[in-house]
Amino acid sequence: MLMPKRVKRRKQFRGTMAGKALRGNKITNGEFGIVAMEPAWIKSNQIEAARIAMTRYVKRTGKVWIKIFPDHPVTAKPAETRMGSGKGSLEYWVAVVKPGRVLFEISGVSEEVAREALRLAIHKLPLKCKIMSKDELDKEVNGGEA
Repeated sequence: MLMPKRVKRRKQFRGTMAGKALRGNKITNGEFGIVAMEPAWIKSNQIEAARIAMTRYVKRTGKVWIKIFPDHPVTAKPAETRMGSGKGSLEYWVAVVKPGRVLFEISGVSEEVAREALRLAIHKLPLKCKIMSKDELDKEVNGGEA
């Protein structure tokens, strides 16, 4: 499972997911990618499940890039515990994803294989996504000027 090696502070505030992704909104390495359509927290085990689904479908040919990292800790209090007595213990790590963020990229395989592998990965994720090629995303981000 993905998680930071060490952090400055163990517990964080929940934060906000308002607005669009300003960074990580372009396909830089691969030819096709998964783009988030809504804000969400993606757990480290969901990222791993999507990665396994993709690599298994392409039979370990081509290359897959994971463009998100779960660096936000989520705490939870035990079940049937009274209110108060401080913040709960760390339960899992999430990647905070805003709309427009590229989650995964893939290259080195044909377009049909890449789109099917990315489709299988989308089913493992807790948010609406779409599959885009590098050219399609460049046109959308630049407003049709490319």
